[in-house]
Amino acid sequence: MRRALLLPLALVLAGPVQARDYGQQGTVFPLIERDLLQQIHARLLAMEQSGETARLNEELKRRTVARVERPEPVAGLVRAQAARQWSFDPTITLETDIRGAKGELIHARGTRVNPLDSVELRADLLFFDGDDPDQLAWALRQSPGAKLILVRGAPLQLMKARQRRFYFDQGGKLSTHFAIRAVPARVRQQGRLLEVSEIVLPQAKGARP
Repeated sequence: MRRALLLPLALVLAGPVQARDYGQQGTVFPLIERDLLQQIHARLLAMEQSGETARLNEELKRRTVARVERPEPVAGLVRAQAARQWSFDPTITLETDIRGAKGELIHARGTRVNPLDSVELRADLLFFDGDDPDQLAWALRQSPGAKLILVRGAPLQLMKARQRRFYFDQGGKLSTHFAIRAVPARVRQQGRLLEVSEIVLPQAKGARP
């Protein structure tokens, strides 16, 4: 046992280890890889000189303008074939305290608040397909103060032609929130609730159901 302990100790106390040069063992090549930033800069410069940058910018501009003039239609909505009506409760449960400008507590976290208790929905919300002549005509016949919300169509073109303000349900946020599955649809206030209606329009002569 004692000899076993002395052997590692002798190795530790031994003289310094000598490094040995074993010479070149294989072919050595110089480092010729280009810097990544230099490669990117060269690529961008080549694109600019060839006109590719200008072409890509024009394409991006064209697609952006097209998306503004005609946003992506709300997916999943169809023309209403059966009337449907239900009540929607806008009450929410606060996740944080609501305080005033001076720090005073207005509503504590966990409080259930109905926005309609303090703010009225002053105008009906009309959801419709702006590419459907029947739905467009229906929307324009409603109250002049109604909010016209497209789920498909060209809002800027319609505003210019009809001299009315049109909105667009981007990404279907509102129609999904109100569980609307078919258009045209109307949302209006009824006391402390919202009444949501999907409305069946008469089928135009010669139109396919």
